[in-house]
Amino acid sequence: MAKKNKSALSEQQGISNPEITSTASIAAIQNKRKSALDINALTTALLNRNISALSRAITLIESENPKHLSQANTIIKACLPHANKSIRIGITGVPGVGKSTFIEAFGKHLTGLGKRIAVLAIDPTSSITKGSILGDKTRMEALVKDKNAFIRPSASRSSLGGVARKTRESIILCEAAGFDVILIETVGVGQSETTVHSMVDFFLLLKLAGAGDELQGIKRGIIEMADAIAINKADGDNLKNAKLAQIEFNRALHFYPSKSSGWQPKVSLCSALENKGIDAIWKLIQNYKKTTIQNNYFEEKRNEQHKYWLIQTVENALKANFFNNTLIKKELKKQLELIESHKTTAFAAADYLLSLNVPC
Repeated sequence: MAKKNKSALSEQQGISNPEITSTASIAAIQNKRKSALDINALTTALLNRNISALSRAITLIESENPKHLSQANTIIKACLPHANKSIRIGITGVPGVGKSTFIEAFGKHLTGLGKRIAVLAIDPTSSITKGSILGDKTRMEALVKDKNAFIRPSASRSSLGGVARKTRESIILCEAAGFDVILIETVGVGQSETTVHSMVDFFLLLKLAGAGDELQGIKRGIIEMADAIAINKADGDNLKNAKLAQIEFNRALHFYPSKSSGWQPKVSLCSALENKGIDAIWKLIQNYKKTTIQNNYFEEKRNEQHKYWLIQTVENALKANFFNNTLIKKELKKQLELIESHKTTAFAAADYLLSLNVPC
């Protein structure tokens, strides 16, 4: 009897899986997807301190998709009554100053005190590829595992100061989710830090000793905005230099006029790597909050920030509507061609576009 030839190409009997192919199962999957987009359920879960719901809500408000705008606004409106109960701390410094290491050490100190902290870490967006690494979670391995901490890296996109366009709304969501302390880490690559200063209660500037920063401290600018300066990496052979830098910064701060907050900025030493001086910085922030609440500056500053956010939001909306207008898109292209052929100037082209009076 001839042996039956077995071929690898021969048809084999498949395994029946009616659960996946059935109409009922497909409907169930679709219903699950629909329920996942239930804004009321998402908001309720967020207010019940569900981290997954918080992450998804922040994704919605960061979305560039126009259809997500109304959903995001609904969530923010529902969260507003539960917000404004945290202290918001901005942390900035040049690359290499140890921002991520400091935030991890600071965050672990706070969670050890029973606080719930949210870290909104802003990553720079490449002007060429438009991409971001978003690697803050890998740099804060211990903090990311802490059940009382939430770390959300976001791309800065093109917004001023390296601050993500929707960071303000993210703060509201984090507060509604029950976080006591909101830390905002800026890019620290030279953009204006005014934007982050406009959304925090306390502004902490991290500095390094022996990097020429002592002289920079005498200059106006970011030093004027700082409520405290922390000289990081004050350990080992660098401790002596750090103490000298502390003296120089203290001298420099006395040249600045008194702040309307009634608070005199302080200079502290710390070593995030060795976890030294972290507790002193937290006590300093608590003293600042106590002082500014007593003289009503804390509330006044937040009210001024809300007004500033209103104006900024209107300006952004007007700008977006203007450039998305069909007529403006068409005429802008023509004006750019005229500029390239040296038939008009940038100022004349701008005057022409604005004279079109398109609805915004």
